[in-house]
Amino acid sequence: MEVPARGRSLVRGIGRGDLVAFAINSVVGSGIFGLPAVLFALVGRMSILAFVAAAIIVSLITLCFAEVGSGFAETGGPYLYALHSFGPAIGFQIGWLLWVARLFGFAAVINLFLNYAAWFAPALEKGVWRNVGAGLILVILTAINLTGVKRAARVGTVLTIGKLIPLCLFVAIGAFYIEGSRILPLNSIALPSLWSGVLLAIYAFSGFEVLGVPGGEIRDPARAIPFALITALVIVTLIYFGVQVVTVGTLADPGVSPRPLADAAFANVGRVGATVMVLGAMISTLGVGHAIVLAAARFPYAMAERGQLPAFFASVHPVYRTPWVGILISAGCMLIFTLATSFTSAATFTVEIRVLTYLATCAALPVLRRRPARQPSAFRVAGGDVVAGLCVLICIALILSR
Repeated sequence: MEVPARGRSLVRGIGRGDLVAFAINSVVGSGIFGLPAVLFALVGRMSILAFVAAAIIVSLITLCFAEVGSGFAETGGPYLYALHSFGPAIGFQIGWLLWVARLFGFAAVINLFLNYAAWFAPALEKGVWRNVGAGLILVILTAINLTGVKRAARVGTVLTIGKLIPLCLFVAIGAFYIEGSRILPLNSIALPSLWSGVLLAIYAFSGFEVLGVPGGEIRDPARAIPFALITALVIVTLIYFGVQVVTVGTLADPGVSPRPLADAAFANVGRVGATVMVLGAMISTLGVGHAIVLAAARFPYAMAERGQLPAFFASVHPVYRTPWVGILISAGCMLIFTLATSFTSAATFTVEIRVLTYLATCAALPVLRRRPARQPSAFRVAGGDVVAGLCVLICIALILSR
């Protein structure tokens, strides 16, 4: 399917390093600052094993995204994969659902950002100042994304570094306070309970599916997308594993803690440590919000390019070469959703949509391999058909488990 000429007016300003940061920014969000406690409450010390199992499963799904994504150099990501594999109707549904999921996702992380910010400024807890705070954050992130993808990529990289520093410090310092007896499993656990823990941990890895969305603005996407996906997965897995080990190994009962990382940091190094983790949570949620704004605008742009939305959605700013109409419309909807929802209600809506995206992309791998008109993907998964089939079954299990 030929890309309209106006699609080429976007600037390929996202390099490999920026793309790795974008992937990490999209995955490492608010969940890791609360999930360790929820997992421990569910499966106890086996929560460490749950993260390992989740990482293995996500690595298989990531490989499918790496192969499929390496075959596209246009904007759209999973929307394009579904469109070329299963036709316009399925493609439109995936694109529309992904866009809506990004809107709710932004509402979730910014509401959580404000919850953490209220630790320093209680006025942000509720009322007019909370609304003002949400609006101010959205204006800043929208302005950054409007004024050029290179600038947006650099800001994303800075925010990624900012969120990784406190998490790495938490693991590095906390490792000295681990009590070995706390991380050794005491008793066996029922398989259904362990599976529930694995499923919960898998959701902590979600977000990587948007990596190929700004494909029309990535330099050498055929090589950059697989590299960024795999590199980001390795980094995120190491961080998640380390965080869970330190949390379980330093707190007597992490399952009862509403802020497990802050509580563990407080127990180890005092109030300064807790403050650092709260700041880390704020930077982390802000980073995810920035990544969502960047990705969300590209869905209406890509759909308009292919005639599935009015043409003005594909308008590109004459100076900054950004999809400014998609950015502004997405930002307006994000503000409405943020003010009208809470973290829990907004986050719940996005889960099933993400799994549908995984399923569609994994199912697209064998379909695209058999399209003679398409060039082979630059990245090939060994035993790709088997891997894709297994991933489809995993996605179905995830959907049925909800």
